[in-house]
Amino acid sequence: MSNLLVTGGAGFIGSNFVHYVIRETDLNVTVLDKLTYAGNRATLSSLPEERLSFVQGDIADATLVDRLVENTDVVVHYAAESHNDNSLHDPRPFVDTNILGTYTLLEAARRHDVRFHHISTDEVYGDLELDDPERFTESTPYNPSSPYSSTKAGSDLLVRAWVRSFGLRATISNCSNNYGPYQHVEKFIPRQITNVIDGVRPRLYGEGLNVRDWIHANDHSSAVLTILERGDVGETYLIGADGEQNNKAVIESILEIMGETTGAYDHVIDRSGHDLRYAIDSTKLRTALGWTPQYSDFRAGLEATVKWYRENEAWWRPQKAATEAKYQTTGQ
Repeated sequence: MSNLLVTGGAGFIGSNFVHYVIRETDLNVTVLDKLTYAGNRATLSSLPEERLSFVQGDIADATLVDRLVENTDVVVHYAAESHNDNSLHDPRPFVDTNILGTYTLLEAARRHDVRFHHISTDEVYGDLELDDPERFTESTPYNPSSPYSSTKAGSDLLVRAWVRSFGLRATISNCSNNYGPYQHVEKFIPRQITNVIDGVRPRLYGEGLNVRDWIHANDHSSAVLTILERGDVGETYLIGADGEQNNKAVIESILEIMGETTGAYDHVIDRSGHDLRYAIDSTKLRTALGWTPQYSDFRAGLEATVKWYRENEAWWRPQKAATEAKYQTTGQ
């Protein structure tokens, strides 16, 4: 393994992985990214050109994908449409990218016998009750609830079918909610942070009791690299850092870290089909592959994230006005 093709490598978790790989290994990386609104070429601008190649293109472009896969050792597939709110307004891009794009990559990897790792989400499992002591495991049945999570579930099943039917050398990881640097300001944590920076009261869906299992993007990146290096072909690994927090607690922590009154936020109408709780059991990853997270303390990771957004306004500022204008149309 010396050359990686990272799809979606200019997006949030993909770019964090690219930064991590360049920093922690001597691997060379080619990024394939369509540069939709969620991709930002500037996110990769500080990385050494001799180890990073960038190609703008669509993962559903079979000719382009075949050329790139032919010249790589491993495909790490991050590219996805991933915002639940957007999937409720227009599901079609999620079908095109998450299902047809994944199919295109799988076929190229099969033709060229290239190792494949598929990045997925815990949302494919549906949700848990707030008082349920259980957590998702690799054997939890799929029960997606939105166009986004349904298309990710479909892409997971395609990977599994290509492993069984065609012998593709593939692994899958399903991760809990990521936070950290380079996340688009439409997402929950960076939206609240940048609103506070702008003197705008954060907004909370419903009562804010919905629980997410948060993981810092650096920890997700280290887990994926661990799977690439030591994971067994055909296996699925759940990635989590025991970071369960409800949305109300997250907003109040952000306000406290940023020196504001913890009650200085507004409630808005809850999102349609809003899942109650996600929780990851990452025992298999930790025991079989020896992985542990750096940010086992969510508060420490959140403080580092607030610091990054304070210090990198030039990166997120161009996104902010358009994002808030879009939310204004829905009252959120």
